[in-house]
Amino acid sequence: MYLMESAPGARTVIDGEEVDYFCGCGYYGLQGHPELIQAACEAVKKYGIGSATSRSGYGNNPVLLEVEERASEFFGTESALYYVSGFLGNSILLRGLEDKYEVIFTDRESHYSVMDGVALVNKPVVGFSHLEHQDLRKKLKKHLRPSQRPLVICDGIFPVSGEISPIPEYLKVLEEFDEFYICVDDAHATGVIGEKGRGSFEYFGLKDERLYSSGTLSKALGGHGGIIAGDKEFIERLKEKSKIPYASSAPPTPAAAATAKAIEILSKNPGLRKKLWANVAYAKTGLRDLGFYIDDTPVPIICLHSKKDVDLEALQLNLLKKGIAVFYVPGKTYSSVPESGAIRIAIFSSHTKDQIGRLIEEIKRFL
Repeated sequence: MYLMESAPGARTVIDGEEVDYFCGCGYYGLQGHPELIQAACEAVKKYGIGSATSRSGYGNNPVLLEVEERASEFFGTESALYYVSGFLGNSILLRGLEDKYEVIFTDRESHYSVMDGVALVNKPVVGFSHLEHQDLRKKLKKHLRPSQRPLVICDGIFPVSGEISPIPEYLKVLEEFDEFYICVDDAHATGVIGEKGRGSFEYFGLKDERLYSSGTLSKALGGHGGIIAGDKEFIERLKEKSKIPYASSAPPTPAAAATAKAIEILSKNPGLRKKLWANVAYAKTGLRDLGFYIDDTPVPIICLHSKKDVDLEALQLNLLKKGIAVFYVPGKTYSSVPESGAIRIAIFSSHTKDQIGRLIEEIKRFL
């Protein structure tokens, strides 16, 4: 068990030592940004820690509404729904759309939040092989009765492997049916991929009223809580049918204030996204040259699979001794982890080329 003793960023204090930090999900290093901290401090002085009631009563305040307003502007939608944890997004979508589908189909490597959301609705659930649209087609034909409507749910970006779900292929398969829906957990895609950082659907250039996604504001955005953006009618439907967003406590007010500021910063500084993509490309090229299979996407999660005669856990410990923190994940202990385990490397826009270069060089020396 390691102890983080500073805000996460390109340089972070772990167990009393400052290290080059290539872990977690703070892809822009906003968690310790001075403007976010100032916004949180001002909010706590004015509004306290939280409203001590649900948003269905007197629990709304200007800060919570500001997050939703800024989020709807960021995503280019009429409205947005802000709730206490991104983990709940899949549950909210599945409950909100419950009367529009009969059978759920999900990638077997989907995140636990997807599986928990599925468990909340009383519907048949069918798993399909990881990222395999052809297996999805087979499962649809086998498990759907005439007139039944399917809903497919999966991660947009998988948290350890960094793979992107082939949503266009799923869409082609589903177009054989009169009515269907796709829900995507965009926790690691929100703010990261797509021209404007709007996530998986924007990345693939998809616009369809049957496509829905949920995101988190605690990763790339540097804040706290979950977000679903959409038209006003859909957002009102979620509030009415899912109950979770308005029957539970709202996100803590200081965290909400920091979140609103983070969305503002990322919206006004598209260069941060371009810097992130450039860093990702530089890191992936260097690691690919060492013989690792690395995909060619702008996803800032790099998964090093096991190589012959290479002990990945020993690699993590060796790097930490050199002042570089990466994370070893044992096989099948988390969603999308290869059976043989993996090293998960997170790239930030705030990493320097020297830091990334040193990471690559130290891995090379270990090999």
